[in-house]
Amino acid sequence: MGCLHSKTAKLPSPDDPSVPNKPESVNEDQVDQENQVPGFKEFDLSELKKVTNGFSPSCIVSEGGEKAPNVVYRGKLEGNRLVAIKRFSRQSWPDAQQFVAEATGVGKLRSNRLVNLIGCCAEGDERLLVAEYMPNDTLSKHLFHWEKQPLPWEMRVRVADFIAQALDHCNIENRKIYHDLNAYRILFDEEGDPRLSTFGLMKNSRDGKSYSTNLAYTPPEFLRTGKTKILLQEHKRKYFSDLVESKGCLPHFSGRVIPESVIYSYGTILIDLLSGKHIPPSHAIDIIRGKNVLLLMDSSLEGQYENEDATKLVDLASKCLQSEAKDRPDTKFLLSSVAPLQKQKEVASHVLMGLPKNTVILPTLLSPLGKACSQNDHAAVHEILLKTGYRDEEGAENELSFQEWTQQVQEMLNTKKFGDIAFRDKDFKNAIECYSKLVGMMSVPSATVFARRSFSYLMTDQPELALRDAMQAQVCLPEWPTAFYLQALALSKLGMETDANDMLNDGAAFDAKRQQHNSWRC
Repeated sequence: MGCLHSKTAKLPSPDDPSVPNKPESVNEDQVDQENQVPGFKEFDLSELKKVTNGFSPSCIVSEGGEKAPNVVYRGKLEGNRLVAIKRFSRQSWPDAQQFVAEATGVGKLRSNRLVNLIGCCAEGDERLLVAEYMPNDTLSKHLFHWEKQPLPWEMRVRVADFIAQALDHCNIENRKIYHDLNAYRILFDEEGDPRLSTFGLMKNSRDGKSYSTNLAYTPPEFLRTGKTKILLQEHKRKYFSDLVESKGCLPHFSGRVIPESVIYSYGTILIDLLSGKHIPPSHAIDIIRGKNVLLLMDSSLEGQYENEDATKLVDLASKCLQSEAKDRPDTKFLLSSVAPLQKQKEVASHVLMGLPKNTVILPTLLSPLGKACSQNDHAAVHEILLKTGYRDEEGAENELSFQEWTQQVQEMLNTKKFGDIAFRDKDFKNAIECYSKLVGMMSVPSATVFARRSFSYLMTDQPELALRDAMQAQVCLPEWPTAFYLQALALSKLGMETDANDMLNDGAAFDAKRQQHNSWRC
Protein backbone atom coordinates (compact mmCIF):
# COMPACT_ATOMS: atom_id res chain seq x y z
CA MET A 1 0.00 0.00 0.00
CA GLY A 2 3.02 2.29 0.17
CA CYS A 3 3.73 4.96 -2.43
CA LEU A 4 5.96 4.08 -5.37
CA HIS A 5 9.58 5.17 -5.22
CA SER A 6 10.20 8.16 -7.46
CA LYS A 7 12.47 11.07 -8.16
CA THR A 8 10.83 12.90 -5.27
CA ALA A 9 11.94 10.16 -2.90
CA LYS A 10 15.27 11.98 -2.92
CA LEU A 11 13.65 15.22 -1.83
CA PRO A 12 13.98 16.06 1.87
CA SER A 13 11.25 14.76 4.16
CA PRO A 14 10.09 16.36 7.41
CA ASP A 15 11.52 13.29 9.13
CA ASP A 16 14.95 14.63 8.14
CA PRO A 17 16.30 16.68 11.09
CA SER A 18 17.99 19.01 8.64
CA VAL A 19 14.63 20.31 7.42
CA PRO A 20 13.74 23.60 9.19
CA ASN A 21 10.31 24.35 10.65
CA LYS A 22 9.30 20.71 10.78
CA PRO A 23 5.52 20.60 11.28
CA GLU A 24 4.25 18.85 14.36
CA SER A 25 2.73 15.43 13.97
CA VAL A 26 -0.95 15.66 13.20
CA ASN A 27 -1.62 12.85 15.65
CA GLU A 28 -0.32 14.98 18.50
CA ASP A 29 -2.76 17.67 17.42
CA GLN A 30 -5.83 15.46 17.70
CA VAL A 31 -6.28 14.77 21.43
CA ASP A 32 -8.89 17.43 22.18
CA GLN A 33 -10.70 16.79 18.93
CA GLU A 34 -11.09 13.12 19.73
CA ASN A 35 -12.68 13.98 23.06
CA GLN A 36 -15.13 16.43 21.52
CA VAL A 37 -16.40 14.39 18.56
CA PRO A 38 -18.82 11.57 19.40
CA GLY A 39 -18.00 8.02 18.39
CA PHE A 40 -19.28 6.62 15.12
CA LYS A 41 -22.73 5.00 15.27
CA GLU A 42 -25.50 3.69 13.05
CA PHE A 43 -28.55 5.96 13.14
CA ASP A 44 -32.17 4.97 12.74
CA LEU A 45 -33.80 6.46 9.66
CA SER A 46 -36.61 7.84 11.83
CA GLU A 47 -34.08 9.83 13.88
CA LEU A 48 -32.50 11.41 10.80
CA LYS A 49 -35.92 12.21 9.37
CA LYS A 50 -36.82 13.94 12.60
CA VAL A 51 -33.71 16.14 12.75
CA THR A 52 -34.18 17.24 9.10
CA ASN A 53 -37.94 17.84 9.39
CA GLY A 54 -38.59 14.87 7.12
CA PHE A 55 -35.74 15.80 4.77
CA SER A 56 -37.35 19.17 4.21
CA PRO A 57 -36.06 21.26 1.27
CA SER A 58 -35.54 24.08 3.78
CA CYS A 59 -32.78 21.99 5.40
CA ILE A 60 -30.79 21.43 2.18
CA VAL A 61 -27.32 22.99 2.21
CA SER A 62 -26.01 21.51 -1.06
CA GLU A 63 -27.00 19.13 -3.81
CA GLY A 64 -25.59 17.80 -7.06
CA GLY A 65 -23.73 15.03 -8.81
CA GLU A 66 -24.84 13.40 -12.02
CA LYS A 67 -22.92 10.13 -11.61
CA ALA A 68 -23.72 9.77 -7.92
CA PRO A 69 -26.72 12.00 -7.09
CA ASN A 70 -26.75 13.19 -3.50
CA VAL A 71 -28.16 15.91 -1.30
CA VAL A 72 -26.68 17.29 1.92
CA TYR A 73 -29.04 18.40 4.69
CA ARG A 74 -28.44 20.26 7.92
CA GLY A 75 -29.86 18.76 11.09
CA LYS A 76 -29.51 18.91 14.85
CA LEU A 77 -29.01 15.86 17.03
CA GLU A 78 -29.77 15.48 20.71
CA GLY A 79 -27.37 17.58 22.75
CA ASN A 80 -27.67 20.52 20.34
CA ARG A 81 -25.04 19.15 17.91
CA LEU A 82 -25.38 20.41 14.34
CA VAL A 83 -24.63 17.84 11.65
CA ALA A 84 -24.48 17.54 7.88
CA ILE A 85 -26.42 14.56 6.53
CA LYS A 86 -25.52 13.35 3.04
CA ARG A 87 -28.26 11.38 1.33
CA PHE A 88 -27.20 9.15 -1.56
CA SER A 89 -29.35 7.48 -4.16
CA ARG A 90 -29.67 3.72 -3.64
CA GLN A 91 -28.01 3.19 -7.02
CA SER A 92 -24.80 4.69 -5.63
CA TRP A 93 -24.64 1.98 -2.96
CA PRO A 94 -26.87 -1.00 -3.82
CA ASP A 95 -25.13 -3.17 -1.20
CA ALA A 96 -26.19 -1.88 2.24
CA GLN A 97 -23.65 -3.99 4.12
CA GLN A 98 -20.81 -2.70 1.97
CA PHE A 99 -21.97 0.87 2.58
CA VAL A 100 -22.06 0.43 6.37
CA ALA A 101 -18.68 -1.33 6.39
CA GLU A 102 -17.06 1.46 4.34
CA ALA A 103 -18.64 4.20 6.47
CA THR A 104 -17.57 2.46 9.68
CA GLY A 105 -13.97 2.35 8.47
CA VAL A 106 -13.97 6.05 7.60
CA GLY A 107 -15.78 6.80 10.86
CA LYS A 108 -12.80 5.57 12.87
CA LEU A 109 -10.75 8.58 11.76
CA ARG A 110 -10.62 11.55 14.09
CA SER A 111 -8.77 14.78 13.31
CA ASN A 112 -9.31 18.51 13.65
CA ARG A 113 -8.20 18.74 10.02
CA LEU A 114 -11.11 16.57 8.86
CA VAL A 115 -14.86 17.03 8.82
CA ASN A 116 -15.30 13.96 11.01
CA LEU A 117 -17.84 11.29 10.11
CA ILE A 118 -20.00 10.45 13.12
CA GLY A 119 -22.56 8.03 11.71
CA CYS A 120 -24.43 6.41 8.86
CA CYS A 121 -27.79 4.85 8.06
CA ALA A 122 -28.72 2.10 5.59
CA GLU A 123 -32.41 1.24 5.84
CA GLY A 124 -34.38 0.08 2.81
CA ASP A 125 -33.36 2.23 -0.14
CA GLU A 126 -31.82 4.94 2.04
CA ARG A 127 -28.03 5.48 2.25
CA LEU A 128 -27.02 8.35 4.52
CA LEU A 129 -23.80 9.66 6.07
CA VAL A 130 -23.73 11.93 9.13
CA ALA A 131 -20.79 14.29 9.67
CA GLU A 132 -19.88 17.41 11.62
CA TYR A 133 -21.55 20.57 10.31
CA MET A 134 -19.28 23.25 8.86
CA PRO A 135 -20.99 26.66 8.96
CA ASN A 136 -18.60 28.78 6.89
CA ASP A 137 -19.01 27.45 3.34
CA THR A 138 -16.55 25.80 0.98
CA LEU A 139 -13.20 26.81 -0.44
CA SER A 140 -14.92 27.12 -3.80
CA LYS A 141 -17.24 29.79 -2.40
CA HIS A 142 -14.41 31.80 -0.82
CA LEU A 143 -12.12 31.52 -3.83
CA PHE A 144 -14.42 31.85 -6.81
CA HIS A 145 -17.68 33.39 -5.56
CA TRP A 146 -16.64 35.74 -2.77
CA GLU A 147 -18.85 38.71 -1.93
CA LYS A 148 -17.00 40.94 0.56
CA GLN A 149 -13.30 40.23 0.08
CA PRO A 150 -11.05 37.77 -1.78
CA LEU A 151 -9.35 35.10 0.28
CA PRO A 152 -6.06 36.63 1.53
CA TRP A 153 -2.68 35.08 0.74
CA GLU A 154 -1.96 33.97 4.30
CA MET A 155 -5.28 32.13 4.46
CA ARG A 156 -4.59 30.40 1.15
CA VAL A 157 -1.28 29.15 2.51
CA ARG A 158 -3.07 27.93 5.62
CA VAL A 159 -5.55 25.99 3.48
CA ALA A 160 -2.66 24.33 1.64
CA ASP A 161 -0.97 23.45 4.94
CA PHE A 162 -4.07 22.17 6.76
CA ILE A 163 -5.21 20.04 3.83
CA ALA A 164 -1.71 18.56 3.53
CA GLN A 165 -1.97 17.71 7.23
CA ALA A 166 -5.37 16.10 6.63
CA LEU A 167 -4.06 13.96 3.78
CA ASP A 168 -0.99 12.97 5.79
CA HIS A 169 -3.20 11.95 8.72
CA CYS A 170 -5.29 9.81 6.37
CA ASN A 171 -2.10 8.19 5.07
CA ILE A 172 -0.94 7.43 8.60
CA GLU A 173 -4.31 5.78 9.27
CA ASN A 174 -3.95 3.77 6.04
CA ARG A 175 -6.67 5.75 4.26
CA LYS A 176 -4.53 6.80 1.31
CA ILE A 177 -7.28 7.03 -1.29
CA TYR A 178 -9.31 10.23 -1.52
CA HIS A 179 -11.91 10.51 -4.26
CA ASP A 180 -12.23 13.60 -6.39
CA LEU A 181 -10.36 16.12 -4.22
CA ASN A 182 -11.46 19.62 -5.22
CA ALA A 183 -12.37 23.02 -3.79
CA TYR A 184 -15.87 21.83 -2.89
CA ARG A 185 -14.43 19.15 -0.60
CA ILE A 186 -12.73 21.73 1.62
CA LEU A 187 -14.99 23.42 4.17
CA PHE A 188 -14.50 25.97 6.94
CA ASP A 189 -15.54 25.32 10.54
CA GLU A 190 -16.90 27.77 13.12
CA GLU A 191 -13.38 29.09 13.78
CA GLY A 192 -12.76 29.62 10.07
CA ASP A 193 -10.24 26.76 9.92
CA PRO A 194 -10.24 24.71 6.70
CA ARG A 195 -11.11 21.04 6.94
CA LEU A 196 -11.20 18.19 4.46
CA SER A 197 -14.55 16.45 4.02
CA THR A 198 -14.49 12.76 4.94
CA PHE A 199 -17.20 12.12 2.34
CA GLY A 200 -14.37 11.93 -0.20
CA LEU A 201 -12.85 8.98 1.66
CA MET A 202 -15.90 6.89 0.80
CA LYS A 203 -15.85 4.80 -2.35
CA ASN A 204 -18.75 6.33 -4.19
CA SER A 205 -19.65 4.22 -7.18
CA ARG A 206 -21.61 1.10 -7.97
CA ASP A 207 -18.58 -1.17 -7.79
CA GLY A 208 -17.19 0.71 -4.79
CA LYS A 209 -13.80 1.03 -6.42
CA SER A 210 -13.91 3.88 -8.92
CA TYR A 211 -14.82 7.53 -8.86
CA SER A 212 -15.73 10.32 -11.24
CA THR A 213 -14.07 13.63 -11.82
CA ASN A 214 -14.15 16.44 -14.37
CA LEU A 215 -12.19 15.60 -17.49
CA ALA A 216 -9.89 18.63 -17.23
CA TYR A 217 -8.91 17.71 -13.66
CA THR A 218 -8.54 13.96 -14.19
CA PRO A 219 -5.08 12.55 -13.30
CA PRO A 220 -3.32 11.44 -16.50
CA GLU A 221 -3.15 7.80 -15.40
CA PHE A 222 -6.95 7.63 -15.81
CA LEU A 223 -6.77 8.62 -19.46
CA ARG A 224 -4.35 6.11 -20.91
CA THR A 225 -6.67 3.44 -22.23
CA GLY A 226 -7.21 3.66 -25.97
CA LYS A 227 -10.82 4.83 -25.84
CA THR A 228 -10.45 7.54 -23.20
CA LYS A 229 -7.23 8.82 -24.75
CA ILE A 230 -8.99 9.43 -28.08
CA LEU A 231 -11.89 11.13 -26.29
CA LEU A 232 -9.46 13.31 -24.38
CA GLN A 233 -7.86 14.56 -27.59
CA GLU A 234 -11.28 15.25 -29.11
CA HIS A 235 -12.58 17.22 -26.12
CA LYS A 236 -9.44 18.83 -24.75
CA ARG A 237 -9.31 22.03 -26.78
CA LYS A 238 -13.05 22.68 -26.75
CA TYR A 239 -13.66 22.11 -23.06
CA PHE A 240 -10.47 23.41 -21.55
CA SER A 241 -11.15 26.86 -22.99
CA ASP A 242 -14.68 26.78 -21.61
CA LEU A 243 -13.76 25.54 -18.15
CA VAL A 244 -12.65 28.93 -16.83
CA GLU A 245 -16.13 30.28 -17.54
CA SER A 246 -18.20 27.22 -16.69
CA LYS A 247 -16.74 24.43 -14.57
CA GLY A 248 -19.75 22.17 -14.68
CA CYS A 249 -20.01 21.63 -18.42
CA LEU A 250 -17.40 18.88 -18.81
CA PRO A 251 -18.14 15.18 -19.38
CA HIS A 252 -17.14 12.73 -16.67
CA PHE A 253 -14.91 9.67 -16.81
CA SER A 254 -14.42 6.85 -14.36
CA GLY A 255 -11.11 5.26 -13.45
CA ARG A 256 -9.01 3.68 -10.75
CA VAL A 257 -7.59 5.99 -8.13
CA ILE A 258 -4.18 5.45 -6.53
CA PRO A 259 -2.47 7.41 -3.73
CA GLU A 260 -0.42 9.38 -6.27
CA SER A 261 -3.67 10.48 -7.95
CA VAL A 262 -4.59 12.25 -4.71
CA ILE A 263 -1.31 14.19 -4.87
CA TYR A 264 -2.19 15.25 -8.43
CA SER A 265 -5.56 16.53 -7.17
CA TYR A 266 -3.79 18.38 -4.36
CA GLY A 267 -1.77 20.10 -7.09
CA THR A 268 -5.01 21.31 -8.69
CA ILE A 269 -6.02 22.77 -5.31
CA LEU A 270 -2.73 24.67 -5.21
CA ILE A 271 -3.44 26.09 -8.68
CA ASP A 272 -6.90 27.17 -7.46
CA LEU A 273 -5.34 28.88 -4.43
CA LEU A 274 -2.66 30.64 -6.49
CA SER A 275 -4.91 31.84 -9.28
CA GLY A 276 -8.33 32.26 -7.71
CA LYS A 277 -9.71 30.79 -10.94
CA HIS A 278 -10.70 27.46 -12.48
CA ILE A 279 -7.56 26.84 -14.51
CA PRO A 280 -7.11 23.35 -15.97
CA PRO A 281 -3.87 21.73 -14.72
CA SER A 282 -2.45 21.27 -18.24
CA HIS A 283 -2.88 24.98 -18.95
CA ALA A 284 -1.33 25.86 -15.59
CA ILE A 285 1.68 23.65 -16.36
CA ASP A 286 2.11 25.42 -19.71
CA ILE A 287 2.18 28.77 -17.89
CA ILE A 288 4.69 27.49 -15.34
CA ARG A 289 6.97 26.00 -18.00
CA GLY A 290 6.85 29.28 -19.87
CA LYS A 291 8.09 30.96 -16.70
CA ASN A 292 5.08 33.28 -16.76
CA VAL A 293 4.20 32.76 -13.12
CA LEU A 294 2.70 36.24 -12.79
CA LEU A 295 0.05 35.24 -15.33
CA LEU A 296 -0.95 32.46 -12.96
CA MET A 297 -1.23 34.57 -9.81
CA ASP A 298 -4.50 36.10 -8.60
CA SER A 299 -4.19 39.86 -9.16
CA SER A 300 -6.12 40.53 -5.93
CA LEU A 301 -3.12 39.16 -3.98
CA GLU A 302 -0.74 41.83 -5.19
CA GLY A 303 1.47 43.08 -2.35
CA GLN A 304 0.39 40.31 0.06
CA TYR A 305 3.19 37.81 -0.55
CA GLU A 306 6.90 37.55 -1.16
CA ASN A 307 7.85 36.41 -4.65
CA GLU A 308 10.04 33.69 -3.17
CA ASP A 309 7.08 32.18 -1.28
CA ALA A 310 4.85 32.28 -4.36
CA THR A 311 7.60 30.62 -6.40
CA LYS A 312 7.89 27.82 -3.84
CA LEU A 313 4.16 27.16 -3.95
CA VAL A 314 4.15 27.22 -7.75
CA ASP A 315 7.08 24.80 -7.76
CA LEU A 316 5.23 22.46 -5.41
CA ALA A 317 2.15 22.56 -7.64
CA SER A 318 4.33 21.68 -10.62
CA LYS A 319 5.78 18.64 -8.79
CA CYS A 320 2.28 17.44 -7.82
CA LEU A 321 1.03 17.74 -11.41
CA GLN A 322 3.72 15.57 -12.96
CA SER A 323 2.24 13.33 -15.66
CA GLU A 324 4.00 10.26 -14.27
CA ALA A 325 2.55 9.19 -10.92
CA LYS A 326 5.94 7.98 -9.67
CA ASP A 327 7.39 11.50 -10.07
CA ARG A 328 4.97 13.13 -7.64
CA PRO A 329 5.90 13.86 -3.99
CA ASP A 330 4.33 12.21 -0.95
CA THR A 331 2.34 13.86 1.82
CA LYS A 332 5.39 14.28 4.04
CA PHE A 333 7.04 16.36 1.33
CA LEU A 334 3.87 18.46 1.00
CA LEU A 335 4.03 19.23 4.72
CA SER A 336 7.71 20.13 4.71
CA SER A 337 7.17 22.44 1.71
CA VAL A 338 4.03 24.30 2.83
CA ALA A 339 4.32 24.62 6.62
CA PRO A 340 7.28 27.09 6.56
CA LEU A 341 5.29 29.44 4.29
CA GLN A 342 2.80 30.28 7.04
CA LYS A 343 3.90 33.60 8.51
CA GLN A 344 0.91 34.52 10.72
CA LYS A 345 0.17 31.34 12.64
CA GLU A 346 -0.89 33.30 15.71
CA VAL A 347 -3.74 35.04 13.84
CA ALA A 348 -7.06 33.17 14.01
CA SER A 349 -8.48 32.00 10.69
CA HIS A 350 -11.79 33.80 11.15
CA VAL A 351 -9.84 37.05 11.59
CA LEU A 352 -7.82 36.47 8.41
CA MET A 353 -11.02 35.73 6.49
CA GLY A 354 -13.02 38.60 7.96
CA LEU A 355 -15.67 36.23 9.26
CA PRO A 356 -17.92 37.32 12.13
CA LYS A 357 -17.46 35.23 15.26
CA ASN A 358 -20.84 34.51 16.82
CA THR A 359 -20.61 34.64 20.58
CA VAL A 360 -23.22 33.90 23.20
CA ILE A 361 -23.25 35.85 26.45
CA LEU A 362 -21.39 33.88 29.08
CA PRO A 363 -23.64 31.70 31.24
CA THR A 364 -22.68 33.75 34.30
CA LEU A 365 -24.52 36.71 32.74
CA LEU A 366 -27.65 34.71 32.07
CA SER A 367 -30.49 34.11 34.48
CA PRO A 368 -31.24 30.49 35.44
CA LEU A 369 -33.90 30.39 32.71
CA GLY A 370 -31.46 31.85 30.18
CA LYS A 371 -28.85 29.23 31.08
CA ALA A 372 -31.39 26.43 30.81
CA CYS A 373 -32.50 27.62 27.36
CA SER A 374 -28.91 28.06 26.14
CA GLN A 375 -28.17 24.48 27.21
CA ASN A 376 -31.47 23.06 25.86
CA ASP A 377 -32.23 21.77 29.37
CA HIS A 378 -35.96 21.24 28.93
CA ALA A 379 -36.48 19.82 32.42
CA ALA A 380 -34.98 22.93 34.01
CA VAL A 381 -37.01 25.25 31.76
CA HIS A 382 -40.20 23.46 32.75
CA GLU A 383 -39.37 23.69 36.45
CA ILE A 384 -38.57 27.41 36.25
CA LEU A 385 -41.74 28.22 34.34
CA LEU A 386 -43.74 26.36 37.02
CA LYS A 387 -42.05 28.20 39.89
CA THR A 388 -42.42 31.58 38.22
CA GLY A 389 -46.08 31.06 37.51
CA TYR A 390 -47.86 34.26 36.48
CA ARG A 391 -45.73 36.49 38.71
CA ASP A 392 -44.17 38.40 35.83
CA GLU A 393 -47.59 39.62 34.72
CA GLU A 394 -48.36 41.30 38.05
CA GLY A 395 -49.36 44.89 37.40
CA ALA A 396 -50.32 44.18 33.80
CA GLU A 397 -53.94 44.49 32.76
CA ASN A 398 -55.40 41.04 33.18
CA GLU A 399 -58.97 40.03 32.71
CA LEU A 400 -58.52 37.14 35.16
CA SER A 401 -58.27 39.70 37.98
CA PHE A 402 -60.46 42.56 36.88
CA GLN A 403 -63.39 41.24 34.90
CA GLU A 404 -66.79 40.90 36.49
CA TRP A 405 -67.59 37.56 38.11
CA THR A 406 -69.73 35.78 35.56
CA GLN A 407 -70.29 32.23 34.44
CA GLN A 408 -68.01 32.95 31.46
CA VAL A 409 -65.21 34.06 33.77
CA GLN A 410 -65.70 30.97 35.93
CA GLU A 411 -65.37 28.78 32.82
CA MET A 412 -62.26 30.69 31.81
CA LEU A 413 -60.69 30.22 35.25
CA ASN A 414 -61.46 26.50 35.17
CA THR A 415 -59.89 26.20 31.73
CA LYS A 416 -56.79 27.97 33.00
CA LYS A 417 -56.69 25.69 36.04
CA PHE A 418 -56.93 22.52 33.94
CA GLY A 419 -54.28 23.85 31.58
CA ASP A 420 -51.92 24.62 34.47
CA ILE A 421 -52.46 21.15 35.98
CA ALA A 422 -51.74 19.49 32.64
CA PHE A 423 -48.63 21.65 32.23
CA ARG A 424 -47.45 20.76 35.75
CA ASP A 425 -47.95 17.06 35.06
CA LYS A 426 -46.11 17.33 31.69
CA ASP A 427 -49.28 16.37 29.86
CA PHE A 428 -48.33 18.81 27.14
CA LYS A 429 -50.93 17.70 24.61
CA ASN A 430 -53.79 18.51 27.00
CA ALA A 431 -52.02 21.68 28.13
CA ILE A 432 -52.00 22.88 24.50
CA GLU A 433 -55.69 22.08 24.17
CA CYS A 434 -56.65 23.94 27.36
CA TYR A 435 -54.40 26.95 26.73
CA SER A 436 -55.66 27.21 23.13
CA LYS A 437 -59.24 27.29 24.39
CA LEU A 438 -58.23 29.88 27.01
CA VAL A 439 -56.57 32.15 24.42
CA GLY A 440 -59.84 32.20 22.49
CA MET A 441 -61.76 33.22 25.60
CA MET A 442 -59.50 36.00 26.91
CA SER A 443 -60.13 39.58 25.86
CA VAL A 444 -56.62 40.57 27.03
CA PRO A 445 -53.88 38.08 26.12
CA SER A 446 -51.67 36.54 28.82
CA ALA A 447 -47.91 36.38 28.16
CA THR A 448 -47.54 33.47 30.57
CA VAL A 449 -50.22 31.42 28.81
CA PHE A 450 -48.43 31.97 25.50
CA ALA A 451 -45.11 31.08 27.14
CA ARG A 452 -46.47 27.85 28.61
CA ARG A 453 -48.16 26.87 25.36
CA SER A 454 -44.92 27.69 23.52
CA PHE A 455 -42.98 25.28 25.71
CA SER A 456 -45.72 22.67 25.33
CA TYR A 457 -45.47 22.95 21.54
CA LEU A 458 -41.72 22.56 21.80
CA MET A 459 -42.10 19.38 23.86
CA THR A 460 -44.45 17.93 21.24
CA ASP A 461 -42.03 18.57 18.36
CA GLN A 462 -43.79 21.64 16.97
CA PRO A 463 -40.99 24.25 17.04
CA GLU A 464 -42.61 26.56 14.47
CA LEU A 465 -45.72 26.93 16.67
CA ALA A 466 -43.49 27.26 19.74
CA LEU A 467 -41.67 30.16 18.09
CA ARG A 468 -44.96 31.82 17.15
CA ASP A 469 -46.26 31.69 20.74
CA ALA A 470 -42.97 32.95 22.19
CA MET A 471 -43.23 35.92 19.82
CA GLN A 472 -46.83 36.47 20.96
CA ALA A 473 -45.59 36.52 24.56
CA GLN A 474 -43.12 39.23 23.57
CA VAL A 475 -45.98 41.26 22.06
CA CYS A 476 -47.77 41.05 25.40
CA LEU A 477 -44.67 42.03 27.41
CA PRO A 478 -42.11 43.61 25.03
CA GLU A 479 -39.20 43.49 27.51
CA TRP A 480 -39.93 40.14 29.13
CA PRO A 481 -36.73 38.00 29.13
CA THR A 482 -38.74 34.76 29.23
CA ALA A 483 -40.24 35.52 25.81
CA PHE A 484 -36.78 36.00 24.29
CA TYR A 485 -35.35 32.89 25.92
CA LEU A 486 -38.20 30.74 24.65
CA GLN A 487 -37.72 32.15 21.15
CA ALA A 488 -34.05 31.18 21.43
CA LEU A 489 -35.06 27.65 22.42
CA ALA A 490 -37.42 27.32 19.44
CA LEU A 491 -34.94 28.85 16.97
CA SER A 492 -32.24 26.47 18.16
CA LYS A 493 -34.60 23.55 17.62
CA LEU A 494 -35.15 24.81 14.07
CA GLY A 495 -31.39 24.91 13.46
CA MET A 496 -31.21 28.73 13.32
CA GLU A 497 -28.22 29.10 15.63
CA THR A 498 -27.27 32.70 14.84
CA ASP A 499 -30.83 33.93 15.48
CA ALA A 500 -31.03 31.82 18.64
CA ASN A 501 -27.83 33.42 19.94
CA ASP A 502 -29.23 36.88 19.20
CA MET A 503 -32.35 36.08 21.21
CA LEU A 504 -30.28 34.81 24.14
CA ASN A 505 -28.30 38.05 24.09
CA ASP A 506 -31.49 40.14 23.97
CA GLY A 507 -33.00 38.19 26.84
CA ALA A 508 -29.84 38.62 28.90
CA ALA A 509 -29.84 42.35 28.18
CA PHE A 510 -33.41 42.73 29.47
CA ASP A 511 -32.52 40.53 32.46
CA ALA A 512 -29.65 42.89 33.29
CA LYS A 513 -31.91 45.90 32.87
CA ARG A 514 -34.48 44.37 35.20
CA GLN A 515 -31.86 43.53 37.83
CA GLN A 516 -30.46 47.04 37.64
CA HIS A 517 -33.96 48.49 38.08
CA ASN A 518 -34.58 46.28 41.11
CA SER A 519 -31.29 47.37 42.68
CA TRP A 520 -32.29 51.02 42.30
CA ARG A 521 -35.61 50.31 44.03
CA CYS A 522 -33.72 48.79 46.94
